[in-house]
Amino acid sequence: MSNKAHSLLWNIGQLRAVLPRSRVLRIYPLGFCRPEVVYSKWNPRKRLLNGFEDGLRPSVRYLFQGILKSVDDCTQTKGVKHAGVFKFGRVLCPRRLSSDSEHSLVSDGASDHDLMKINFHHSSSEDVLTKKMRPTPMSHKKLAQECNSLSDVLDTFSRAPTFPSSSYFLAMWTIVRRVSGDKRRFEIQLMFSHPAFHQLCTQMMREAKIMHYDHLLFSLNAIMKLGVPQNALMVQTLLRTIQERINECDERCLSILSTALKTLEPCMNVNALRAGLRILVDQQVWKIEHIFTLQTVMKYIGKDTPFALKKKLEMKALKELDRFSVLNSQHMFEVLAAMDHRSVVLLNECSKVVIDNIHGCPFKVLIGILQSCRDLRYQNEDLFKGIADYVATTFEIWKLKQVIFFLLLFEDLGFRHPDLMDKLMERVVEEPGALNMRNIVSILHVYSSLNHISKGQNKEFLEAMTSALTARLHHISAENLLSTVYSFCLMNYFPLALINQLTEKKIINELLTSGDTEKNIYKLHVLNTCLKLDENACYKATHIPLPQLPLSPAHPNDRAAEVLSNLLEGDGCFSRNVQLPHNYHIDFEIRMDKNRTQVFSFSDVDATSATDMQRVAVLCVPKFVYCLNSSHPRGLFAMKIRHLKAMGFHVILIHNWELRKLRMEDAVAFVKAKIYSPKALPTTDATVESMG
Repeated sequence: MSNKAHSLLWNIGQLRAVLPRSRVLRIYPLGFCRPEVVYSKWNPRKRLLNGFEDGLRPSVRYLFQGILKSVDDCTQTKGVKHAGVFKFGRVLCPRRLSSDSEHSLVSDGASDHDLMKINFHHSSSEDVLTKKMRPTPMSHKKLAQECNSLSDVLDTFSRAPTFPSSSYFLAMWTIVRRVSGDKRRFEIQLMFSHPAFHQLCTQMMREAKIMHYDHLLFSLNAIMKLGVPQNALMVQTLLRTIQERINECDERCLSILSTALKTLEPCMNVNALRAGLRILVDQQVWKIEHIFTLQTVMKYIGKDTPFALKKKLEMKALKELDRFSVLNSQHMFEVLAAMDHRSVVLLNECSKVVIDNIHGCPFKVLIGILQSCRDLRYQNEDLFKGIADYVATTFEIWKLKQVIFFLLLFEDLGFRHPDLMDKLMERVVEEPGALNMRNIVSILHVYSSLNHISKGQNKEFLEAMTSALTARLHHISAENLLSTVYSFCLMNYFPLALINQLTEKKIINELLTSGDTEKNIYKLHVLNTCLKLDENACYKATHIPLPQLPLSPAHPNDRAAEVLSNLLEGDGCFSRNVQLPHNYHIDFEIRMDKNRTQVFSFSDVDATSATDMQRVAVLCVPKFVYCLNSSHPRGLFAMKIRHLKAMGFHVILIHNWELRKLRMEDAVAFVKAKIYSPKALPTTDATVESMG
């Protein structure tokens, strides 16, 4: 040490003995120091003197190499300078300095040897004193192990606050996750009322600009999970600070920031931060190395992300496809659904991996895959069949509600798996008492919507469901009663006890005045129609007075009209957009003889005996009226065909997607074969006949 420095220190020591002690800062409860705002020029030498004034005597090298440079860099903002103070029990950590930085006061997990490297030319007694003055930051994991409640964490903070404040919030969130729902709410309530909580929030705001960026992000996530309101000053301060320091975001921080943004409601700071994140991802997407980070960013970046950025993320995922693990492939469905981006190529590749590794796949993962396919409108029969085959093969290990959940999702996707549905029918017939009301409504909805009928046990299944409902007849709600009767009507089955209960005036009035009245009115219209047209409806109730439904929308079907005009040589032999009773609509009507060998012109119909004429209904149908990739009609469409036949029509089905592929000559031949052939659509007709 030079003679001048030694002389300076000796003089300072003499001054301390003569001059009265005075404090620059006011000391507040819980050990917090509120800095004074000083508008004059800040002198580092004064800073050094103030440090000695508080009774702290760190080494000269420690002060000049660590403190002066760090404080000068970190405490000056926008022309307003804060007088700093070094206080026992609190360690400042300059922002953006790693744990191995030479300017860091104390590194995480720093050894005594590392601390001694900072100071030299000192006596051993000075080294010991210096170490005591530099407490190691508290690890949130250790803190969570030592404390049993959120109040314990806050008590620890109030006794000896240490840097960084993020450790306390992370420890509290770790503790909260260990307890049940009721205790969790009680603990959080105690946290808000604890006297040290406000001080912790204040310290968090002060440290935000000097805290490591990843700690800042973890803190925001933990604070939001602890239930702190988003409009709180601390949360908005963190959001603004994170936004200002977003250039410090590395790959790990990208994942944390994306996750944190998902829990936040839109506001000015959140929107600005999300926009900054998207710009950052757009710049760094090709540098992302870890698949988990890529999927996390994709999952939480938002559905309103520009399509160009979604496409860039998709290309990055396709580029890394060879590195995907089985879990990555399973998770990609949920990722794409969260981003609302339907990448068929990526989904197809991941589907192959899922099918090949289906055995042992957890229920939650399989459900997530099916839900994502529904949200993305992605239909892959091989994937659905692979999952359904696996569930059917391992049927005994699944709970009843799990199988029903699978079937509900399959119904949403329009997929019918006869083997799995037959197995559930067997269980229902064997154990009807195991069903609760929700199970009954769900099962009937699925089986009626997919029009699934088992020839061997259909009657036993319907009777078992009716018996289970009848036992609960006096406790069932009006809407559940209507839903179950509606499902029975689609399946051409009419339980008298349930219909009698439903048609009571009190129940009808309740359905017409509460709940989803539009849906209720539609279902009651279906009940009315079935009771009048279906032969199996032996119970003929009086007409239920209902509001009139709006007419079914008419579809142009210009292609089919042109084909019929060429085939029948003019428009006089067929009628377009025919509205029928009971709110039924058909695309075209043709009048033919009983043998369907001759077409009558509508002007000649009056001269033709009704007994010698056959009314033909031509329906142009899309794919969604059938189960996925099959000719099996779904429930509502099957009921319509059944009722058209009851009204005296012969039904001819023309598939729109097939007609569009054909040239005019081929299309005319195709429709002609359907109209004049005595065995039009044998597969579909046979299916419909079996329903009666």
